[in-house]
Amino acid sequence: MQKLFNVDYQSGGLFDKENVAGRYGYFVAGLGMSFTYDNRNNAFSPDKGHFAQIYFNHFDKYLGSDIIYTNVVVDLRTYMRIYKKQVLALQAYSFNNFSDQVPIRSLAALGGSGSMRGYYSGRYRDNDLLVFQAEYRVPVYGRFGLVGFANTGDVGHTVSDYSLKDLKYSFGGGLRFALNKSEKLNLRLDYGTSFNGNNGLYFQLGEAF
Repeated sequence: MQKLFNVDYQSGGLFDKENVAGRYGYFVAGLGMSFTYDNRNNAFSPDKGHFAQIYFNHFDKYLGSDIIYTNVVVDLRTYMRIYKKQVLALQAYSFNNFSDQVPIRSLAALGGSGSMRGYYSGRYRDNDLLVFQAEYRVPVYGRFGLVGFANTGDVGHTVSDYSLKDLKYSFGGGLRFALNKSEKLNLRLDYGTSFNGNNGLYFQLGEAF
C-alpha cells in the first residue's frame, strides 16, 4: 500500500503536459506473490552459486486502489570464483509495469547505489527497465578488497521500446572493507561514471548485488 498526498507542483508544467499519473496524489493497494531460488554460499558476498527471483503485484479497485496496474520483477544473479578468491558477479534485472497509467513513484527508475551506478536513482523513469551488471571482486590485503564494475541498461514505455542505440552505460570501481570477515559483510565505497557525464559516489553497507 502507498498513499501520496500534499503534492505541490507547477500547474501547466511537465506533469500536466505528460499527463503523469498520480500528480495530484493517490492511494494504491495491491497483492502479490514471489518465487525465489537461492543456492549461494553466502547472502552478503557470495563467491559461487545462483540466485533467481520473480515477483508480481497487482493493484486493483477491489483493494481500494485509485489506479489499476500490474508490476512484475525478475532478478537473476550468478557468482563464479575465477582465480583463488577473485569473484565475477553477474546480474540481469527486469522491472515491468503493465498499464498506461502507472503512478509516478511506481515507475521503473534507472540508477542508484545498487543498479547502474553512475546515474542517480530516477535519472530515467518509465514503465519498464532492463539492466545487466558485471562486477569483478578482488581481495587485496587483510580486510581490504577492490572491485571493478560495468553496467548497461535502459527504460522504455513498453518492452518494444528497447533499442541497442539508446542503451545507457556506466562503469567504475570501488574499495571494500570487511566489517565481519566470517560473515563476509563488507563496507563499500564505489565511484561510478558514464559516457554522458553522469557520475556518483556511493558509501553503503553490503554489496550492490
